[in-house]
Amino acid sequence: MQPRILVIKPQGFAIFAIAKYSFMIKTGNTIISIYTEMTPNPETMKFVANKLLYPGKSFDSPDESFAGPSPLAKELFSFPFIKSVFIASNFVTLTKTLETEDWQDVIPTIKHFLKDYLEAGGPVVNEDEIVITKQDATNTVAADDDDVVKRIKELLENYVKPAVEMDGGAIQFKSYDAGVVNLMLQGSCSGCPSSMITLKAGIEGMMKRMIPEVKEVVAEAE
Repeated sequence: MQPRILVIKPQGFAIFAIAKYSFMIKTGNTIISIYTEMTPNPETMKFVANKLLYPGKSFDSPDESFAGPSPLAKELFSFPFIKSVFIASNFVTLTKTLETEDWQDVIPTIKHFLKDYLEAGGPVVNEDEIVITKQDATNTVAADDDDVVKRIKELLENYVKPAVEMDGGAIQFKSYDAGVVNLMLQGSCSGCPSSMITLKAGIEGMMKRMIPEVKEVVAEAE
């Protein structure tokens, strides 16, 4: 883009300054903003960015030993008050340690770190390492899934995922056997008392109605 040549009278100096500043902003790096949202789980906080971090997918690290495929998660675990990291779409959900009494004490530090990290173009998840460490809980339909499992995964992806992501979590398919669906709770859903109510009153009832083969839904947290 070529700079515009402006003929400015002395009193128009302020106009010239604004036009030049606008030109510089357009050619610079994207400015990242981070805001927080509370979740139903008081131990977790959702940090939302104005850019996509991991579109259409999620990455869960219930402790530091699982953080390998995510450079961002590894950096976040360098903070002593972080217990677990969950990354999805345009947000990061963090679980604090029990020793950290109040989120307000650490939120400014995390927001500042995420802003600097993302503005610098820091990597979020290494897809090659995700393939190597293949996760055993996923809603992605596989070629060898039977018809019931396919329908369960499609229901989770299309109906459950959008709702639980709003609360900073995820619910992934783990197994199906003899009418029992086993799900994995991640992010803010993990360890949250209200998530069990959602599981039984909402997800189990919906699955029974839409997939007659399903008799019960159970869950575990990573």
